[in-house]
Amino acid sequence: MPDMTREEISSCLRDGANSDELFAAARKKREQVFGDRIFMYGFVYFSTWCRNNCNFCYFRKDNKIERYRKPKDEVLEIAMDLADSGVNLIDLTMGEDPVYHSDGFADAVTIVREIKKLGIPVMVSPGVVDETVIDRFSEAGADWFALYQETHNRELFAKLRVCQDFDKRMECKKYARQRGMLIEEGILAGVGESEDDIAESLVQMGDAGAGQIRVMSFVPQAGSPMENAAEPDRNREYAIIAMMRLLYPHALIPASLDVDGIAGLEKRVWAGANVVTSIIPPRSGLMGVAQCTKDVDEGGRTFAEAAAILEGMGLHPASTEDYKEYIGGLK
Repeated sequence: MPDMTREEISSCLRDGANSDELFAAARKKREQVFGDRIFMYGFVYFSTWCRNNCNFCYFRKDNKIERYRKPKDEVLEIAMDLADSGVNLIDLTMGEDPVYHSDGFADAVTIVREIKKLGIPVMVSPGVVDETVIDRFSEAGADWFALYQETHNRELFAKLRVCQDFDKRMECKKYARQRGMLIEEGILAGVGESEDDIAESLVQMGDAGAGQIRVMSFVPQAGSPMENAAEPDRNREYAIIAMMRLLYPHALIPASLDVDGIAGLEKRVWAGANVVTSIIPPRSGLMGVAQCTKDVDEGGRTFAEAAAILEGMGLHPASTEDYKEYIGGLK
């Protein structure tokens, strides 16, 4: 539970969203805990099939788009390339693919087990799954279980995640934490939430014991019910990152390349983020989430590109051993 009340958090977001002092305080807090180290995550979105119809998502079930389901060997090859490039973690993300749900995630669990043999941590993002599936991921050695609520305002949740159960989603990540996995929780910015809603989310993410918390700006998606919605001012996202850092100094807070590509990295790090997420190998055939093709094939989302920007900011990528030591303390 943060020291600030919900009212104080809300007021700070409302009054200090563009405050240089807010961002400076967040960077100072990050430096006190992490020094000049920034963690780096490789991203493998290995299935774009999904059974859900989230109103904000490009990959929603009813959207008539081309999809893929990467075979196990290809996923492992991409993961090995990412590990060789220097990333500290492999983030295995998927839609709620009906095929995986029907076979108990057998291939996904095998992929986790094989990646762990490389000596690199793994995050899984399979959506809402049964406890038996969480058990299998835990036993295979998955370090993280990522499952985003997007908002903790139940009315707004119902508008975003159509016909999904708010409480079941919460209980799923809580069970993963009981099974020894760290959890990542996250929210969307710019989907109709108020400052009070954001403050509620920031408190609840801490209360849930999330070791990693993230915010991403909403990007309107072609073919979705929200495709004509206004795209939010990025300063809202930056301010939320800064508040996250001040409230939870030891949290891992991502600067995602998935929203604005490599060009958006520096501002998110200056806001207090300490993780670069969604590093994707070029010409891998993989997609992102918020911006499904942004900077991917051009090679703009590689470890080397991100590292160069960090070095220019007086920061540097952490080693995988540093990362493993850090998350060992979180567990």
